[in-house]
Amino acid sequence: MEVPTDRTLSWRPAVAGVAEVFHAQWHDHAYPGHTHDTWTLLVVDDGVIGYDLDRHDHTAVRSGVTLLPPHVVHDGRALTSAGFRKRVVYLEEDVIAPDLVGRAVDAPLVPDADLRHAVSLLDRALVARDDLEAESRLALVVERLTAHLVCRVAEPATTARSAGVRLAGGRVAALARERFDADPVGTDGIAAVAASLGVTTPHLVPSFVTAYGIAPHQYVVGRRLDLARRRLRDGVPAALVATESGFYDQAHLTRHFKRFLGTTPGRYQRGT
Repeated sequence: MEVPTDRTLSWRPAVAGVAEVFHAQWHDHAYPGHTHDTWTLLVVDDGVIGYDLDRHDHTAVRSGVTLLPPHVVHDGRALTSAGFRKRVVYLEEDVIAPDLVGRAVDAPLVPDADLRHAVSLLDRALVARDDLEAESRLALVVERLTAHLVCRVAEPATTARSAGVRLAGGRVAALARERFDADPVGTDGIAAVAASLGVTTPHLVPSFVTAYGIAPHQYVVGRRLDLARRRLRDGVPAALVATESGFYDQAHLTRHFKRFLGTTPGRYQRGT
């Protein structure tokens, strides 16, 4: 019996507002909790994706568009034995107003067939490297997404959430995240950041987990992988990318890369 093959394809278009395009067909790959510094706009072409967003269960299905906000923890897994096939357009953080993050957290699935078609046309233009058409279609997609988010009324149980930051320990966690974001490669470590904030590591770690649903070290790895992906797209050799993005060596980068993206840095860079 032939074993299904996992496939990924990725590139960074020369279109303002689009950080990356990523296509994936996975059968038994599940990726752990992580964050992006971009908006994740995805459509599912086959299968069903189950995922947790900000510690709430959700499902990505073919009938709609899924929008995951930046800096909010999510994971992903196939809900059927057939796996899933998806297309993702990562949008720069400033493309959508930051005050709409909370509404995207509450309801990431947008059941709008016309919007799904618009996202598919945007993806098609990006695949064809038709930057002019892609710019036009991106504007239409962002306008429609924003309209959906603005019209939503947050449920009472979730209005206290704002970009994943919670009141309990939120200030310490937010300051720590600012440190990590400022220099994810050069950070002196969790203990050093905790000391710089005047708290202990046992205080910082649970505060961070409570605020963001992810441990500090996992967050830093995610930031470093974001940097590695950009450098790989720039054509920098994987061995150099590993050290530049804060990994011990290429093997260390590859291990984390495969865990999150189901492919190696080399294949990701080649777009195969």
